[in-house]
Amino acid sequence: MTRKKVKLAYISNDSARKATFKKRKKGLLKKVSELKTLCGIDACAIIFSPYDDQPEIWPSPLGVQRVLSRFKKMPDMEKSKKMVSQDSFLRQRIAKAYEQLKKQRKDNREKEMERVMFQSLTGSNVFLNMNMIGLNDLGLQIEHNIREICRRMETLNNIATMARPSNEEPSQQVEKSFGFDGQINMEAMQKQQWLVDLMSTPPQQHFGFGGEEVMQPFADTINNNLWPNPFYP
Repeated sequence: MTRKKVKLAYISNDSARKATFKKRKKGLLKKVSELKTLCGIDACAIIFSPYDDQPEIWPSPLGVQRVLSRFKKMPDMEKSKKMVSQDSFLRQRIAKAYEQLKKQRKDNREKEMERVMFQSLTGSNVFLNMNMIGLNDLGLQIEHNIREICRRMETLNNIATMARPSNEEPSQQVEKSFGFDGQINMEAMQKQQWLVDLMSTPPQQHFGFGGEEVMQPFADTINNNLWPNPFYP
């Protein structure tokens, strides 16, 4: 079961506000204790509340005085470097949320322009209902896609150039990629010559009619690797 998101607003109900304070105060002191133990840092907490006559101090009055004295000895610039108030904290949250909204709007606009481009490929007259702003955004999206395609093509060309040694010709690269070693296979040449003789012989002699030569069974030609070309195993 997922936890319900808490609305950050003042709790008007007295009993609910008191119960929330006790629960959150216990959790806050536990987190400070874990932070001090796990990271080995000096930390303290002072909590004033209308429900207690004395403030809540953690870990002890002596420990709080030690941390506060160390803080007071710091230069003023270092003190206020990472210090935030509630107002500044909310301003930071609002600015971050605005940047996220701006980015999301941009992504949605790009997806919308891509959808328009795909619809135009099907012959739909989607441009008739677009204003100048939409047409301008569509042109920018098309230019962006073209630049991205050119960049990928350039990357692939660079990879192919780096993979090919400079002292070898492209034809040698093709031969090596298909397993050619540059040596003539005599057996393959003989089989090719046999095929040429077979094609030039009259049809009746292929089956032994009127002559002594008989065509070899087709299964034997396959087993003897009639085709030396590696494309036909």
